[in-house]
Amino acid sequence: MESQRSFLIIGLALVSFLLWQEWQKDYGPQPVQPTQIVEQAPLSTPSSDLPPSTISDNNGDVPESTIVEDVNPVVTQSNSVVHVISDTLDVLIDTRGGDVISANLRKFPVTQGSDDSYSLLRPDAVTLYIAQSGLVGRDAIDTKKGRPAYVVSQQEFVMQDKELVVPLKWTSADGVAITKRFIFTPGHHDVKVEYEVVNGSSQVKQYQQYGQLKQAIEGTESSMFMPTYRGGAFSTQDDRYSKFSFDDMEDEKLNKTTVGGWAGMLEHYFVSAWVPPQEDTNQLYSTVVQSRYAAIGFKGAPVDVAPGDSTTITSTLYMGPKDQDSLAQIARGLDLTVDYGVLWWISQPLFALLQFIQSIVINWGLAIVIITIIVKGAMYPLTKKQYESMAKMRNLAPKMAQLKERFGDDRQKMSQAMMEMYKKEKVNPMGGCFPLLLQMPIFLALYWVLLESVELRHADFIFWITDLSVKDPYFVLPVLTGLSMYLLQKLQPMTIQDPMQQKIMQWMPVAMSLFFFIFPAGLVLYWLISNVITLVQAKIIYSSMEKRGLKAK
Repeated sequence: MESQRSFLIIGLALVSFLLWQEWQKDYGPQPVQPTQIVEQAPLSTPSSDLPPSTISDNNGDVPESTIVEDVNPVVTQSNSVVHVISDTLDVLIDTRGGDVISANLRKFPVTQGSDDSYSLLRPDAVTLYIAQSGLVGRDAIDTKKGRPAYVVSQQEFVMQDKELVVPLKWTSADGVAITKRFIFTPGHHDVKVEYEVVNGSSQVKQYQQYGQLKQAIEGTESSMFMPTYRGGAFSTQDDRYSKFSFDDMEDEKLNKTTVGGWAGMLEHYFVSAWVPPQEDTNQLYSTVVQSRYAAIGFKGAPVDVAPGDSTTITSTLYMGPKDQDSLAQIARGLDLTVDYGVLWWISQPLFALLQFIQSIVINWGLAIVIITIIVKGAMYPLTKKQYESMAKMRNLAPKMAQLKERFGDDRQKMSQAMMEMYKKEKVNPMGGCFPLLLQMPIFLALYWVLLESVELRHADFIFWITDLSVKDPYFVLPVLTGLSMYLLQKLQPMTIQDPMQQKIMQWMPVAMSLFFFIFPAGLVLYWLISNVITLVQAKIIYSSMEKRGLKAK
């Protein structure tokens, strides 16, 4: 009875969610429709194999400084594109402003077996996603009126098994020389961005670095079956991790001052983030540009450079997978972009256990099977208590019927009689629910681990399952999962008397199986193994009860 109720509750929750989704489509906030972009004038691209930037004008994206700009230095609108290839990244940098306008992740193909790398940052006008940076402040070189045109010694840089430095140089009319360096490290997806400022003028110069990620708001949205997140996020000294969606940016501007912190853009398996100096006081902000692009970033502390003096200003740009170990080393809270929700404190140790198992068996599918066995085994005492409590409640059904016949509609006396009966029979009517409630957070946490882990992307299992992050191509796992749910239902006697409810319960495994047809194979594998273990455990528990003289069914 308790199990059937659980199924009904799940079904009702599912229907409610579907209705809410439909209501959102009709009455919720509507996405901004893209408008025709203004084509840019031809770019000076010395290398013919480099694609031109499609960004028409990014001057307007430059944030306002927290200090008043004094003069507008010499700027120019000419630009070209620098191509940088490391062992992990394939990057294009626009020399006008020094923005990263494209970043392909070389170790992550678009689809399994493809030669094309996954494109995280892209200059395409419709799906624009770029990383901008510059120097604002009293003596800004990046202003809304123009961006500096850096000079480069070559158009292509290729990593040769050691640190790769890409210098962009700019000199003002009054003698200030600025070198903006992108420093790539072998095996890493984080890039150090460094400004070396040499003040050859006769006046004190003041600069404030900024870095922001700009992305088209229109794009692929999460579905109810794959509830993934695409949008902004940030971290402050007081709040290790907080999402800031595109809707949030349209409603209000992010404006937080913090020591350290970071600002990023998230999608299912990948993340980009600007990490300013963690010992400095920085300002995190967001804005919406032209009602179609969202930007989130930081502004650093103002830095004074005396005449004849020089200084170096640094930050870090991460463009890569949601690798928890790497992200945790870059900045506090950045590993939380692997979003496990409120149950992250359970999910993280579960993921660590999954990683440990995988390091032994060298197969993520087999690791899922083993961790499911471990978790279900650890939950066995609670499962046993749940099934025994449910069986005792079923055994009390005849006595319950007698009480109903005896007291009729007198609810007060009926309630008193039921409590006396429970006390006499030593049965807790909530005994079937509490163990189930205690298990739910663990299984939900494991669900999010399997959904969010980039390690499962393109990870194979056996035979026809070559990618655990996509649906089973032949739907074998969903069919087996539906069959296991049907067997679980048959194992538990149906106490519902209403014919309509009985039909709903009979068709519930079929309905749930339909959802599994579009779930990632890794999730369905976990569900199938969990059901099989539950079947075995239920058999053992019922057998034990029969031996003790307790009626199990």
